Amino acid sequence: MISSVDHLIIAVSDLDQATDNYKKIFGISPCWRGRHNELGTRNVLFNLENTYLELISPHEDGPGTDFIKPLIEQKGDHLAGIALGTDNAEVVKENLAKNIEGVEITSGQAINDIDGEKHKWKNIFLPKNLSRELFVFIIEHTEGSLTKYEHDDKSFVRSLDHVVINTKDADNFVSIYRDIYKIRLALDTTIEHWKRRMLFFRTNATTIEVIEQKDKAESADELWGLAWVVESIEEAHKRLINKNIDVTPIKKGLKKGTLVATIKSHTCNVPTLLIEHIK
Repeated sequence: MISSVDHLIIAVSDLDQATDNYKKIFGISPCWRGRHNELGTRNVLFNLENTYLELISPHEDGPGTDFIKPLIEQKGDHLAGIALGTDNAEVVKENLAKNIEGVEITSGQAINDIDGEKHKWKNIFLPKNLSRELFVFIIEHTEGSLTKYEHDDKSFVRSLDHVVINTKDADNFVSIYRDIYKIRLALDTTIEHWKRRMLFFRTNATTIEVIEQKDKAESADELWGLAWVVESIEEAHKRLINKNIDVTPIKKGLKKGTLVATIKSHTCNVPTLLIEHIK
């Protein structure tokens, strides 16, 4: 039913500054600059091999601005949402209707200020019992496409490795993401020295990593952090240092056969990891 982690959304107060930050982090330029006229928001997109990142900011009066602006005032810039991709929103609606009532499909469109291309889509905004009160929705792209990622610089970010969600209730995530959304549960384990249960839901060469924290202070779930894949973490590390980005020394990752480094600045307050999978 769900075919991908379609894109991640970071809400920002200063879109131009955030765009410049992620140009430095990724090494690439955005493929899209536009606005949601019906929502009152502006956005910039960075397309990668398996997903894209959307930076979104309030612009003028509208329901999107009404939703995002208070969150930014409360949290600052932050990881705000996940869009799950589907090839057929109608089929998703039919399947979801077996579990809940009132599922509706909405539509949207926008024009890319860079090249004038029109983009259309369908959305299903999920009720709280399926989104777990996170900003998670389902999208089907119906017209237009983003410029394909084509870069051979080993220091550039290539793809999303995983997105991290913190929760107090891993069992409910299994019942939703595996049993309703039909996303493959690739791992369900407990990390003893952390005393944390960890779930990996896998789709389109990326992972939704859910960390259960029974002692979590806040009861609500939390969209937490992102991990980006590079072909050479050594070259990426040098490039980031040269851009005056604060990044930790490279070390072995928890997963065997990986090298990692944490980006400490320019991330719009999103905990961010770089990872190289050693061949």
